[in-house]
Amino acid sequence: METKILKINPLNPEIDIIAEGAKYIRMGKLVAFPTETVYGLGANGLDEEAVKNIFTAKGRPQDNPLILHVSSIDEVKPLVKSIPKEAEILMKEFWPGPLTIIFERSSIVPDIITAGLDTVAIRMPNHPVALELIGASKVPIAAPSANTSGKPSPTLAEHVIEDLYGKIELVLDGGPTGVGLESTVLDLTGDIPTILRPGGITLEDIRHFIPNVELDLSIISSNEKIIPKSPGQKYRHYAPKAEMLVFTGEVENIVRVIKSMAKEHVRAGKRVGIMATDETENKYTEGVVISVGSRKRAGTIARNLFTTLREFDEIGVDIILSEGVEMSHIGTAIMNRLKKASGGNIIKV
Repeated sequence: METKILKINPLNPEIDIIAEGAKYIRMGKLVAFPTETVYGLGANGLDEEAVKNIFTAKGRPQDNPLILHVSSIDEVKPLVKSIPKEAEILMKEFWPGPLTIIFERSSIVPDIITAGLDTVAIRMPNHPVALELIGASKVPIAAPSANTSGKPSPTLAEHVIEDLYGKIELVLDGGPTGVGLESTVLDLTGDIPTILRPGGITLEDIRHFIPNVELDLSIISSNEKIIPKSPGQKYRHYAPKAEMLVFTGEVENIVRVIKSMAKEHVRAGKRVGIMATDETENKYTEGVVISVGSRKRAGTIARNLFTTLREFDEIGVDIILSEGVEMSHIGTAIMNRLKKASGGNIIKV
């Protein structure tokens, strides 16, 4: 299969390119497109055969549910049994945006979308290309991240092409994404509103409107023996090729331990990658040092995280020693991704 690549204006998408992408979606083909979080790999969310192709292209286990993307709140109604009051409040406040809400599904949603569960995850992305593509397709678009399953998520079209060229029909190249981490996933089907995956809309943001919202324990624990209601819950994700260790605690302690460990690995003949921050990158004298962003502006760390992991892959390091960040606001999402990327190798110092 030859993959067609079309450049598209991320702010004012060309009508003819959107129309071509929508035609591919309606034909049951796969289209990668930018959202404000990461690039998505889209298919007609009501076409079971088209959705199967997503799993095949990504090498994704079919017990890992998908998110349906809509372009208006009205498009949610046919997909769910009901819309809780809390969902109405949050959709009004945060949609379009990086918040996915889990509802009780209606009968029109294929089992393959939900991994056979009675619930469905839905969001409205905040990106002109995504919104125009969904609207023109006239169907909800199922779209996990447009990468090989388990690898760092794509924040550039080049990442999509690297992973999926020859496996999908079309890539809409709208330049870099904004948030850099996948959406927050909020489950409203239980007794207590629960965040299953942290993202750009934080626990603190949601608590302004739903004070009793909680974080799922698997976000911060190492327990992987769960039945996933959300993408990113069960399997190792975002993983670089190299072994990865993440260090948390006081910044001075983190730097001291990483410097010592880097020295040992370099002496042993290993190529060491150090994922530092703007505030610390000049403190390291061994290894390949890349700053992922500023601790004072954690959003920059979120935006650069997956790109930095892919850079270490390209360089070919043997081990990555990464600084952790504080578990609050967007830092919770960053640490969740670092936990997944490192296979749970988080060391408090």
